[in-house]
Amino acid sequence: MKIVILGDTHMPKMGKKFPERLRKELDNADLILHTGDWQTIDVVENLSVYAPIKGVVGNVDGEDIQKRFPEKLIVELPSLRIGLTHGHGRGKTTEKRAMDTFKDEPIDLLIFGHSHIPIHRKVGDLTIFNPGSPTDKRRQPHYSFGLLKSSNNSEWVLEHVLYDDKN
Repeated sequence: MKIVILGDTHMPKMGKKFPERLRKELDNADLILHTGDWQTIDVVENLSVYAPIKGVVGNVDGEDIQKRFPEKLIVELPSLRIGLTHGHGRGKTTEKRAMDTFKDEPIDLLIFGHSHIPIHRKVGDLTIFNPGSPTDKRRQPHYSFGLLKSSNNSEWVLEHVLYDDKN
């Protein structure tokens, strides 16, 4: 199984099409997880051509996206429970707000967005992951998204894909 993890696409403002590096991974994805800030419903429709999508709403998403996606979501996979949220709000850091969203729910992996900063680390038993952005790297050195793969649905490998050209 191969899952593409992305967020903060901000399209068409920050990109008119999905970057080639991202399209390469989308072509054989089994599932897409999106952390919000899609910007337009067109992004949802264009991604749905590649694979089923599970996602959450971000702080710049309009009513059409708000009606389709929740603010937080738990995705159940074989041997892995994923909490998905955007991470926006007031007070604390994006990471702390995202962690607080699932503080009373057991998850193995927390995926969030909002900051556009790629993060992959452990906090106790919890793995936290921010895919960054495939189209708006802000002050980061690279554009990025994530991949979550398993060949046997019991051992999962999580990684960032970093690249320099968003075309």
